[in-house]
Formats: sequence, C-alpha cells, structure tokens
Amino acid sequence: QVQLVESGGGLVQAGGSLRLSCTALGNIFSINTMGWYRQAPGKQRELVAAITRGGRANYADSVKGRFTISRDNAKNTVYLQMNSLKPEDTAVYYCNALIRARWVDNEHDYWGQGTQVTVSS
Repeated sequence: QVQLVESGGGLVQAGGSLRLSCTALGNIFSINTMGWYRQAPGKQRELVAAITRGGRANYADSVKGRFTISRDNAKNTVYLQMNSLKPEDTAVYYCNALIRARWVDNEHDYWGQGTQVTVSS
C-alpha cells in the first residue's frame, strides 16, 4: 500500500508565503517524477510544478519566479515553496508521484488527498 500525505496549506494574505510538503509512505521501490497540481472551483486540474528524481524542475508559466519545487529523495518527500502569493493561486493543491511499489513491475500514478490554499486580497 502506497499513499501520499500532504501538509502545509492554509489561509494567507496576498504577497505572503506558504510551503507545502508531501511524503510518500508505504512499500516503495522507487519514485520517479513528483509534482504538484491544483484545482480551483469550476476549473480543471492543472500542473503547477514537477521535478524529476535527478532534480530537473518545470513550472507553469503562471508560477515561474514565485514558486520553487524541491525534493528530498532520502525522505521520499517533495516540497513546494510558494512566495508572492496572489488571490488567483487559491485552489486545492494535490501532490502527485509516479511510484513503483515493492513487488510490482510497473510504475503507477499516486495522488494526495489535497490541501486547501486560500489567498486573500
């Protein structure tokens, strides 16, 4: 059994910062790409940022220069540092990871439960 556990969401004023964390738990053989998605009310889920095991990151244009994704492979954890937050960043943020569990041949996509980020103007 593999699960992703998120933390760090909350309410912040515009211009503020938050840091999200997501840890993969369970019988894990390896973790490939990890990332963060978000979904605002009435909108589709969108990629915010992703990072490979080797540390290569990519970002949505809307967050470049404000958000930073990082990971600690030893802890099976990915982080999202969000600075200069804007009201339009308000959404439920979901952690995603491509994981190969022990005793399983293939990688599978796993999702966290989601954490609410609300940015007030």
